[in-house]
Amino acid sequence: MRIMIYGANGYLGSHLVRHFVAAGHDVTGFVRSADAAARLEAAGARATLGDLADLDGALAALDGADAAIYAAQLMLEDERRTIEAMTDRLAGSGKAFIFTSGTGVLSQRTDGDWSEDTFAEDDPFVPSKYIGSRKLTEDLVRASANRNLRAFVVRPPLIWGNGGCLAVTNFYESAARTGQVCYVGRGLNLYSNVHVEDLARLYELVLDKGVPGKLYHAVSGEANFRTIAEAVARTLGVAARSVTLAEAMEIWDKFTALIGLSICSRSRSPLARRELGWAPSPERLDILEETRHPAFAAAMRKYS
Repeated sequence: MRIMIYGANGYLGSHLVRHFVAAGHDVTGFVRSADAAARLEAAGARATLGDLADLDGALAALDGADAAIYAAQLMLEDERRTIEAMTDRLAGSGKAFIFTSGTGVLSQRTDGDWSEDTFAEDDPFVPSKYIGSRKLTEDLVRASANRNLRAFVVRPPLIWGNGGCLAVTNFYESAARTGQVCYVGRGLNLYSNVHVEDLARLYELVLDKGVPGKLYHAVSGEANFRTIAEAVARTLGVAARSVTLAEAMEIWDKFTALIGLSICSRSRSPLARRELGWAPSPERLDILEETRHPAFAAAMRKYS
């Protein structure tokens, strides 16, 4: 299968490239720089140079592919316009298109407290005040399945593995800036999580067996943020401590404090498990293993 991946140079995108190349597919990544193109080619993929801001070029890259995966990052309004244009371009082709969303759309601000609410793929929820508008893009993609397009949404939780987890990076960053590993409030809040390689496997199953118009989760476990922060603190040999939301905004920034570290986002993946046969590897279930990856300590230098 000829697969075009948008965001191929990112954390998830680069793992998708490697996964599909290893599975024997003809993979092309849409990237912005010659350096990113060289990394793709070293991984056994092709590269198309371009920028999503140049929508005509981004759309033209769809034409030679049998399937396209959107794993890029844009502001929400720009993202919706881009995805609408892509699904319009592909309508009637019978090709496959996967839009990568995220469980931030169903997150609840708890300021560090736990929520008992947990959501399967088709459970109703109140969209997040902050990024819930992405659900409009999800709905647009799912509806495009009615136009002879094999359209799907994948909504990952917190992704970890191989030294790339954003939440763990944030905890290391707080240690570099304050000498302690900080979490918001009681730190009982959490994102459900999945290893990036298990998530990549889900994309392959969606292309192979997914039902057009469906949305799929991929969840392998949960750990609250205080537990993760304390694991990072043990690795660094420093203390972990609670901070207020106002302090968190000073340590990180408003977006990270509000959207990343003060909310609870709990999800389940019964549809992916039942319909696609997806399951995480038994060897990749413990996010606390990620806290000891040397990549995070190496990255701390830029925050010092």
